[in-house]
Amino acid sequence: MAYTTIDDPTIYFNTLLYTGNATARSITGVGFAPNWVWIKDRSVGASEGSHALLDTVRGATKVLISNNSDSEFTGTTTLTSFDSDGFSLGTNVQVNTNTSNIVSWNWKAGGSASSNSNGSITSSVSASTTAGFSIVSYTGTGSNATIGHGLGVTPKWIIFKNRSATKGWSVYHTSYGATKFMFLNETSATQTYSPMFNDTEPTSSVFSVGTDLATNVSGNNYIAYCFAEKKGYSKFGSYTGNGNADGTFVYTGFKPSWVLVKNTSGSGDNWTILDNKRLGYNPDNRLLFPNANNADYTAVNLDLLSNGFKARSTDTTFNGSGATYIYMAFAENPFVTSTGVPNNARWLCSYLLT
Repeated sequence: MAYTTIDDPTIYFNTLLYTGNATARSITGVGFAPNWVWIKDRSVGASEGSHALLDTVRGATKVLISNNSDSEFTGTTTLTSFDSDGFSLGTNVQVNTNTSNIVSWNWKAGGSASSNSNGSITSSVSASTTAGFSIVSYTGTGSNATIGHGLGVTPKWIIFKNRSATKGWSVYHTSYGATKFMFLNETSATQTYSPMFNDTEPTSSVFSVGTDLATNVSGNNYIAYCFAEKKGYSKFGSYTGNGNADGTFVYTGFKPSWVLVKNTSGSGDNWTILDNKRLGYNPDNRLLFPNANNADYTAVNLDLLSNGFKARSTDTTFNGSGATYIYMAFAENPFVTSTGVPNNARWLCSYLLT
C-alpha cells in the first residue's frame, strides 16, 4: 500500500494571504475551487476581526462566525461567489478592511452537493473521499437520528453548527468519543452529555445525533464539517503535555501546513491555529484563536517540523504537564511520497544540484 495517495496536499487544502482594500474583487491563487473557506482579519480585533466561515453547500452569502454562537446570517457584501481558483469578495469589513492583513484557509470537498439517504435523516453532502472531507447539511427532527456523511470511512472529527438558532459549535473528536463534546467557540474542557451525539460513535456511512439544540432540534437547519484521516495528508489525534520548554513531539507523518490544538482536560485555554504562511518559520509561527476575534498573536509555542510538530513552551495552551490535547493537522507535503521517495531527500537533491 502506498504511503500516501496525495502527493500534493495543496490541491485539497491551502492557506492564502491577502491584503484588504475595501473594494469588491476576486481573490485568486488558492489552487483549486474551494468548497469551504474560513477567513480571518489578522490585523484587527473587535467585531470586524470575527472569523467568517462560508461553504458551497449553504451558498457564498451565508456566513457563520466561529467565535460566537450566533445563527447564520446573509452577508451579501462578504463573499459573493466561490470561483475556480478562489473566491470573490464584497466590501464587508470582516473580510476586506482596507490595508488589513487577512488569511483564508481553504478546503476542497466534492463540489456540488448531492442527496444522501444513508441515515434516518436525508442529508445534502459535498464529499471528497480522496481528501477525507465532507460538508453535510441537514434539517433536525428532534428525535435520535443518524445522518449520512458520504466519506466511505469513519470520520474522526466533526464540527456541528445550528444555522437557525443561537447555539455553540459542537465538536466530536474520536479521542474523547461520542459520550462527550466540546464547543469550538468556548474555552471549556470536554463535557459529558448524551443528547449531543446519542452516545453513538460514527460509522463509515453515518454519524449520530441526539436531541440537543446544537445538533438536532426539529425544524432547525444544521451544517456539519466531517474529517477522516488520510495518511500523509491529514491527522486527527491527541497527545499529553509534559510541562517542559522542550515539549512533547507529535508525529503526523508529514510536514504540517496547518494545525489546530485544544486542551481538553482544562478550562480557559483557547482553541489555537497555526499555519505555514503566518510567518511560516520556527519558532515564531503566529497564532489565531477560533473562539476569539483577536488579531495575530506572536509567541514561541509550537514548531512545525518535517514529520510533525513540537511544543516549545510550558504554556497550558499547548503543553501543560499531564494535560490532554486534541489536534487537527493538514500537510504541506507528505514525509514520503506515493512512490516511496522521502520529500526531504528530494529537497536535498534539488538543493545540491543548484
